[in-house]
Amino acid sequence: MRSNRQNRFTSSAFAAALCLIPNAQAEDSAELAKKALNPVAAMYSLPVQYNWDQKMGPSGEGMHSVANIQPVLPFALNDEWNLISRTILPIIDQHGLVDGGGADKSGVGDITQSFFFSPKQPTASGWILGAGPAILIPTGSDELLGSEQWGMGPTVVALQQANGWTHGVLANHIWGLDGSPPDDKQKINQTFLQPFLSFTTSTLTTYGVNTESTYDWQSREWAVPVNLTVTQLLKISGQPLTVQAGPRYWLDSPEDGPQGWGFRFAVTLLFPR
Repeated sequence: MRSNRQNRFTSSAFAAALCLIPNAQAEDSAELAKKALNPVAAMYSLPVQYNWDQKMGPSGEGMHSVANIQPVLPFALNDEWNLISRTILPIIDQHGLVDGGGADKSGVGDITQSFFFSPKQPTASGWILGAGPAILIPTGSDELLGSEQWGMGPTVVALQQANGWTHGVLANHIWGLDGSPPDDKQKINQTFLQPFLSFTTSTLTTYGVNTESTYDWQSREWAVPVNLTVTQLLKISGQPLTVQAGPRYWLDSPEDGPQGWGFRFAVTLLFPR
């Protein structure tokens, strides 16, 4: 949610195994690469993102991995506005967080469902905007994998794209809706901030950096992973997709949270209209 060796995605050996975008389609492919970086693009897509983190728990020997399934569905409301549905369904696997294995669990976490109302045209200064509600749905398959409470709040996104550069920010704040959460859970009151910056080359390789910072207003703790990514746009048997990989480093995390280095790998299927 990114190291030099990921440049191998653009090597000749990889290009021989997979069909890179033909030069004749360069203009359309460049536009597709831009849409793939736009959270509120009017394009169906299916990102599957895997994150792995380590050095968790009191012993510092725990690990945590999450595969996020994130379908994006656009809907045209009228000639001027789109509604973009973005869903995040986490599949969680965690081990070694406490002695004795009591927290070793695998299963489904809570779903975050966001809806962005977005103008079809950028502003006069080139900003692409979107805003709407974010809903936390308590779908955790185990009490250790979810919050066991509903949540809701606002979400916004703003970005600009020009000359290969994409920069912007996505944010939300979610409050717990349950007046009395379970005894072993604190009420949800969290702010999420994701500033991002990337550059796409003429070979449709994108180098990016972002943070996915969360501030918990109840515990007054930050979780701040920094992600470095390399993303390549490809076509396999005519299906456009992006492949992304790179390291992540935790600048700050809650007590017993992840420390040091982790990594991310993602594949996004693209379905341009």
